[in-house]
Amino acid sequence: MVHSRTYRDGVPLTIGVWLVLLLCGASLGRAQTPAPNPPNHMKSKTIVIMGDSLAAGFGVEPDEAFPALLQKKIADAGWKDTVVNAGVSGDASADGLGRIDWLLRRRVDVFILELGGNDGLRGIPASETRTNLQAILDRVKAKYPRAQLVVAGMLMPVNLGADYREAFRKIFPELAAQNRAALVPFLLEGVAAKTELMQPDRIHPNAAGHRLVAETVWRILEPLLRQTPGPAAPGEPAARGEK
Repeated sequence: MVHSRTYRDGVPLTIGVWLVLLLCGASLGRAQTPAPNPPNHMKSKTIVIMGDSLAAGFGVEPDEAFPALLQKKIADAGWKDTVVNAGVSGDASADGLGRIDWLLRRRVDVFILELGGNDGLRGIPASETRTNLQAILDRVKAKYPRAQLVVAGMLMPVNLGADYREAFRKIFPELAAQNRAALVPFLLEGVAAKTELMQPDRIHPNAAGHRLVAETVWRILEPLLRQTPGPAAPGEPAARGEK
């Protein structure tokens, strides 16, 4: 027990000191209350973009390709999520299917499927493309059943014929619906028809085009990162309340 014989204004100084400390502590406690985390961001996520030369950033610098720009948007939001650019120039859907098992060795929380464009340019039957893309999604769901899926749609030029163009266009919304995936209706929306946003080959966006592609994808991805908790890794128990 602490005794004090020193008084000021009728109050023992020891008691006065304790009162000051208590009041200051209460004030500091209020000031130091941490700001709430962004929704569902107590756990960082890994976003894997499996694609072709569009994701790989053919013809532009690596930090100008849309996956790198998505990573910058995530950092600007103050989040710790990681974007993995698994784009390979020239890949068709069959190539993606051939490497998906290797890619799934790492954790996947959000899987963006950006393949199929090269199939269309090569005239591969739409049914074959769809079968390959569905098989890729099936592998992802089997390994990471709680992963959020995103399907990036693509359109073909008019010189391939109306029937083929329509059959190809329908692949992506149908895959999204069948797999309960988010859909980017057309990855090059607002870009493909503008020469100032495309490289001379009229197939690949330039740096300015990639910035618009990133905005298009971000409109779909950002709400998913806010709302979707990270999935359990293989062997990890499900979150409380899940079966």
